[in-house]
Formats: sequence, structure tokens, C-alpha cells
Amino acid sequence: MTTQEELTATIADLVQPGKGILAADESTPTIAKRFKAVGVESTEAKRREYRSIIFSTPGLGESISGVILYEETLSQLSLEDVAMPHLLEAQGIVPGIKVDKGKGPLVNAPGDEITFGLDGLENRLAEYKKLGARFAKWRDVFHISDTQPSRQAIVSNAEVLARYAAICQSLGVVPIVEPEVLIDGDHTIERAAEVSEAVLGEVFRALARHGVQLETMVLKPSMVTPGKASGKATPEQVAEFTLTTFRRCVPAAVPGIFFLSGGQSPEEATLNLNAINNMGAEPWELSFSYGRALQEPAQHAWAGHPENAPKAQAALKKRARLNGLARSGDYTADMENRD
Repeated sequence: MTTQEELTATIADLVQPGKGILAADESTPTIAKRFKAVGVESTEAKRREYRSIIFSTPGLGESISGVILYEETLSQLSLEDVAMPHLLEAQGIVPGIKVDKGKGPLVNAPGDEITFGLDGLENRLAEYKKLGARFAKWRDVFHISDTQPSRQAIVSNAEVLARYAAICQSLGVVPIVEPEVLIDGDHTIERAAEVSEAVLGEVFRALARHGVQLETMVLKPSMVTPGKASGKATPEQVAEFTLTTFRRCVPAAVPGIFFLSGGQSPEEATLNLNAINNMGAEPWELSFSYGRALQEPAQHAWAGHPENAPKAQAALKKRARLNGLARSGDYTADMENRD
């Protein structure tokens, strides 16, 4: 296959009606926090056990089209000694890989951050591709306050995202572009919309400068919500502000918008996605790329005990199925109480 054919085939496999992406790319420190919440020590063996269990969930491919892996997981074998990417491929699920190297302070922009990892990215991607990764993910974050994010932060992070995406496509790897506007703070939903519009506008200007092909990339943004310290918005409000903002900023050529959950509870993330898909036809597929909002129930059901694997798998499959229904606006809250 040519590079273009690889990109086109991966997009077709990822952006399917009724399906979304499972973000299982937690760094070692992050998954340690998740495990601690369910009383499990984070060791290589336990991480392997947990991810092996969830990736082998029967029927997971009915609602999940792709899984974002962490570098450790990409080269791991499952409990049955099957390479993790092959475990996913057996269910028709596309393996992907997180490629950024984390974030840190942005010089001369107090309180803002920048994401690292462009150095050596081309070589790393080539190796990841050999191990089975067909798409990649890179996350930049934007803090909200009365003065943040600064113009410097918006422009610098957009430039990094565009450079990453261009490198991915040059190698036949589909880039997931993740500009996360953080939910932390006491800002209003109006302020979140203002920041989201500024960020998305700059991201797509940068993508255009770097010649990134919009038809073979995926956008993974935040929904437009108020800060978590300022109270909740209704799903209808979230949907209205989110779609108004995205209609202004996101070109129709982008095939899919896969929202991150960004600190929302599992039920809240599903309700909001459902409301977004209920507001009418849009030029993009409006889907999900959730981490904790998909995995939290499964982690509690597993709790570090291998014999709980069927319960963990059932919990993950249920959340995936409910979000798959929300993709078409067919989810209702009473489904939470059904098996």
C-alpha cells in the first residue's frame, strides 16, 4: 500500500458509525493513580494483567474501532502470550500509540504548558508502526483563567500539534490531534467556548501551514463545559455551546471528532455525547475517545483479582455499548440500570 492508501484505510477503520476509541494510554504515573483508587499496586505484571483482560473483552469490537496504547503496552504480550496489538486486531480493532513525552512549563508564559516529544519522533513512529500501530495521539493542554491561555501558549501548542501531525502522515500513520481545554477552574461555559474557539482556530491554521491533510486526521477535543468548580451545565447546554464553537472552527473535511471525557463521570460523558448527536446533522462523525469514562467501572470490577475478569469485561463492554448508542443519539439514562 502507498502511504496515502494506508492513511485512507486507517481512517475508514477508525471512523465507523456506532463506534469510538478507547484511550488506554495512561502513563505509568497516571495508571498508578487509577490502580490506587481500586486498591491495586501498579506493577508491570498487574498492568499487563489488567490490559490483557480488557483488550480481550468478547465483543469489544462491536463498539470500539481503535485503542490508544502506551509504549509499554504496545510491545507487551497478553496473559495468553499474544502481542497486545494482535489481541485487538483479532476483534477488528485498530491499534494506536501515544507518542508525546508529556508536558511542562512554557518559558515566559507563567502558568501555561507545552508538550514535549518532537525530537526523534519520526524514528519512534517507524518503530511503533513495525509493532502494529496504525495511528498516533499527541495531547496539548490549555489552562483557563481570566488571563490564560496566553496567546503564546495557543500559538506554540498549535504549532507543535501541526508538526506532529505532519510527521505522522508522512509515514502513513493517522494522527489524532488532541488540544485539550482543561475543565479545571471556576470559569463559565461562555469563557470555555471563547477559549475553545481561539484554540481550535489556531490549531487549524497551523495544520494548514504544515500541509496536514484534513481528510486523514482525527480531532480529539474537549467538549465545551463550565469549569468543574463552577457547577454543571445541562447536556443540552453542553451540546449547544460545543456545536456552535465547532461549526465556527472545524472544517467539514475532518472526518471525525472524537471527544475526550476530560474529567466527566462515565454517565455524564455519555449523556453529553448523546445530546451533541441529538442536535442535528453535522459534517463530521461525532464520537468518543474516552479513557477513565470507559474504564473506571471495569477497574472497580476487576480490583486486581484475576477471577473478576468477566465482571471487568462486562463493565467495559456495557460502557462502550452505551457510548456507541450515544453516537446516534439513541442512549437514554435508564439504560444505566440494565445489563
